[in-house]
Amino acid sequence: MNKKILTGIIVLLLAGIAYLGYNLNEEKQVNRDMLELAALEKVEMENEYQQFADQYSEMKTRINNDSILAQLTREQQRTKELLEELKRTKANDAAEITRLKKELATVRAVLRQYVLQIDSLNQLNAALMDENSRVRGELEQSNQQNQALVSSNMSLSEKVAIASQLNAANIRLVPLNKRGKDNKHMKKARALEVSFTISRNVTAENGMRDFYVRIITPTGEALSGGGTFAYENRQLAWTMKKSIEYTGQETPVSMVRDADETLVGGTYNVSVFADGRMIGQRNFTFEK
Repeated sequence: MNKKILTGIIVLLLAGIAYLGYNLNEEKQVNRDMLELAALEKVEMENEYQQFADQYSEMKTRINNDSILAQLTREQQRTKELLEELKRTKANDAAEITRLKKELATVRAVLRQYVLQIDSLNQLNAALMDENSRVRGELEQSNQQNQALVSSNMSLSEKVAIASQLNAANIRLVPLNKRGKDNKHMKKARALEVSFTISRNVTAENGMRDFYVRIITPTGEALSGGGTFAYENRQLAWTMKKSIEYTGQETPVSMVRDADETLVGGTYNVSVFADGRMIGQRNFTFEK
């Protein structure tokens, strides 16, 4: 074989070996970079889980409702359990990291719903405290003029106002499939049905009443029905609305709304309003 040809072949082989070695090093560096990014993402997820668990502790100090406290405790425990699962998971376990990332999104949505609910309750309590303070001030001023008579009238008025308030009981939220049947999976829901019963109240004023239903999804958003109503000096979007004649007797109410948007599994909050007041509220949890 010609010496020049042999030399050329050797040079080409050496060049090929050098090229393969360079590519191998590049691939190893890419893998190392990907592992570093996965480890950083895992640390960020752990920090978020811990922050959410801490937020539940902070929220529990702001509420004195036993039922909500129990719900917050359950969600906090679930968040801690997911955090421990994440800590035990290796950064290169892509399938498990992906699952826990989806769980993190669910935890974030549920936490947001509780934040909104507790803020709403705290705002309502603050408004009631302000109103009570105002009433006490008026009562003291009136007592200076005619304490016995005005005090008696004020007490009677408050009792009548409280007694005449409506109450929504047996609240239900039912996802309906395309055949209009009850369906437990939200992703198959084509409509939502809300039903409740207005309790008997002979002291309440009879006549036509507007009843509004507001549904908060697991993402913390309110399903819109196309309008708003007045509540606590602000306008809230209603999901469903119905006008009925109330006669003071127990009255069943049912409303249906088409599911125009894609619904997800999780916890939904249903609130019923009438006469500018929230007259009932309940949470419902559905599968995906």
